[in-house]
Amino acid sequence: MTRSERPISTVDYHTAGEPFRIVADPGVPIEGATVADRRAFAIGDAAVDGLRRLLCFEPRGHADMYGGFITPPDDAGAHLGVLFWHKDGFSTACGHGTIALGAWAVETGLVAVDPSGVTEVVIDVPSGRVTARVSTDDSGTVTSVDFVNVPSRLVAEGLRVSTGRGELTVDVAYGGANYAMLDVAQVGLSIEPADVAEIIALGREVKWLLDDSDAAQHPTDPRLSGIYGTILFERLGRDADGRLHQRNATVFADGELDRSPCGSGTAARVAALTAQGELEFGETLVHDSIVGSRFHARAIERVGEGVVPVVTGMAYRTGTSTFTVDPRDPLVPGFVLR
Repeated sequence: MTRSERPISTVDYHTAGEPFRIVADPGVPIEGATVADRRAFAIGDAAVDGLRRLLCFEPRGHADMYGGFITPPDDAGAHLGVLFWHKDGFSTACGHGTIALGAWAVETGLVAVDPSGVTEVVIDVPSGRVTARVSTDDSGTVTSVDFVNVPSRLVAEGLRVSTGRGELTVDVAYGGANYAMLDVAQVGLSIEPADVAEIIALGREVKWLLDDSDAAQHPTDPRLSGIYGTILFERLGRDADGRLHQRNATVFADGELDRSPCGSGTAARVAALTAQGELEFGETLVHDSIVGSRFHARAIERVGEGVVPVVTGMAYRTGTSTFTVDPRDPLVPGFVLR
């Protein structure tokens, strides 16, 4: 974004504590026939990437900011497309963002409320086509959102990774992006705010150790290869209703810590736990975050060696902003300190 460009308006939501900044009109050309193509264009385009930096970096954002540029869908079968972004670039998937977009689409009237009480908002994302099933009450108020993800699967299990905390056992699963997953009992950590610094450091290390591994390679689309994040999880047994209960901290991009239980990461956990027999097909996983927020998730369909997961949560609007660039400001597009 240059200093002469027009102001940019945003609508901000949070999903289970994780921010999502929606830019309905990015105001810069984003070329490509599909959302996946537009992501590739955005990565290399100075104007689009500059806008990401402006809205994500301090002083307008922060190192853990997250958001998305609304784009046209791939075809008439979806309501909209989106390019997800964070401080390090553009991601292939985002479950908490999909939940926020579902709430936003219904609350703004972009998609009319279905009289049945469940409105489907179909969204094209770089990893494929996903659906936000938005539940509303009799007044039309959004009460919850189901994120129906792309087919997800366990990719590899029992990988031995040599880290600064010793050799650890790690699994890899795909939920629109690849996630490394490790039980923090191996290193004596808890998924608590007091351990945040160590959680980020370990998650970051494991991601980069596995990022170029065979387990990180997508079988058909190299644009989806790489390890997007590390899910550090803690087993909590079963709750009073007998449901499998876990808590996690997902460290994605280069050291961002998800405040929510992570939507696409939760989908990856459902795929892994179902494949490993720890979660029965159709059984609900109660998935908590490091700040105590919660998603519920389950598999609803088997597809090849994987499953289609559904992650249920809620997003809330936190405000609107109009961002400008003062021509005297030397800190453009901004900075991050991590």
